[in-house]
Amino acid sequence: MNIHEYQGKEILRSYGVAVPKGKVAYTVEEAVEAAKELGTKVSVVKAQIHAGGRGKAGGVKIAKNIEEVRTYADEILGKTLVTHQTGPNGKEVKRLLIEEGCNIKNEYYIGLVLDRSTSKVTMMGSEEGGTEIEEVADKTPEKIFKEVIDPVTGLLPYQARRLAFNINIPAEEIGKAVKFMMGLYQVFVEKDCSIAEINPLATTAEGDVLALDAKLNFDDNALFRQKDIVKYRDLDEEDEKEIEASKFDLSYIALEGNIGCMVNGAGLAMSTMDIIKHYHGDPANFLDVGGSATAEKVTEAFKIILSDKNVKGIFVNIFGGIMKCDVIAEGVVTATKEVGLTIPLVVRLEGTNVDAGKKILAESGLNITPAESMADGAKQIVALVNEN
Repeated sequence: MNIHEYQGKEILRSYGVAVPKGKVAYTVEEAVEAAKELGTKVSVVKAQIHAGGRGKAGGVKIAKNIEEVRTYADEILGKTLVTHQTGPNGKEVKRLLIEEGCNIKNEYYIGLVLDRSTSKVTMMGSEEGGTEIEEVADKTPEKIFKEVIDPVTGLLPYQARRLAFNINIPAEEIGKAVKFMMGLYQVFVEKDCSIAEINPLATTAEGDVLALDAKLNFDDNALFRQKDIVKYRDLDEEDEKEIEASKFDLSYIALEGNIGCMVNGAGLAMSTMDIIKHYHGDPANFLDVGGSATAEKVTEAFKIILSDKNVKGIFVNIFGGIMKCDVIAEGVVTATKEVGLTIPLVVRLEGTNVDAGKKILAESGLNITPAESMADGAKQIVALVNEN
């Protein structure tokens, strides 16, 4: 789950992690009042959307007086920002963060992720703050330093100090940087984050160490024990189809193709999308119905896929283990009848009760194209979509 920058900073502040003072605003007048309350000579007007690259897209402005705050707020609110993370359609700005300006000396990068290769949390740092970390990794990887954290001991002060020295934080501000990193790690672990990224981390002329930006993402599987985090969820920032899918415990991600995919298992879903691309088709979604799909769940999955007007065909690819192929077949038949499916449908079943499942599909009297393998199914759905 993603949250907004201002929400992330609220969480950081509650853990003693230093962030600039700021207020959220939903209207131009609220933005002006927020700037007046902050009372600083310089204010930063920042678009709040669930995407990075806002500055390059014109979503971050430096205002030197109240009138400029008004002008920039009016310019950004309601604007559709298109960044490298939003896709071509962009995202509409519905709220702003009005923040005090800072007398910045230097900018750095600090981030926490779970390193799958070590199964441990890793803190990364770089003196190339304000730049996309992927760009730094590509052009100057020697400027990225890492500290692998033992889950038993947590981040140790000496590791934070070493990282601070490696990224060239001034000696007089090392202590504050260490405190910052320790607090950030505590947030990461206690709030079940999947990513905690501060870019940039700034040192100021006054000797402060502040998070000028904050990106916190949370593990969906842990939200049941993070009720305070769930309250931060902004449904306006999420795809309507993805919201609907979550109600039925379906994993759905919208893509830009025209072949709808319904699969059980994330690995199989990825493979299905790959093989559709191999046969020169374009998947319209990632949809994992999980290991215990019912007829109702399959029906809802069909409805969600078909709510995407770009979908011109559907490929159902099921490998039944715990899930039984006959149950899936019944769900497919029910769903096809209920939604009045008129576009091509290819179904590949394999695994538990596969013969019974195939018999149900064959005797349904519906226009369902059976496939003998994943490759056969992908090849058929691509051909059928291209014919129409």
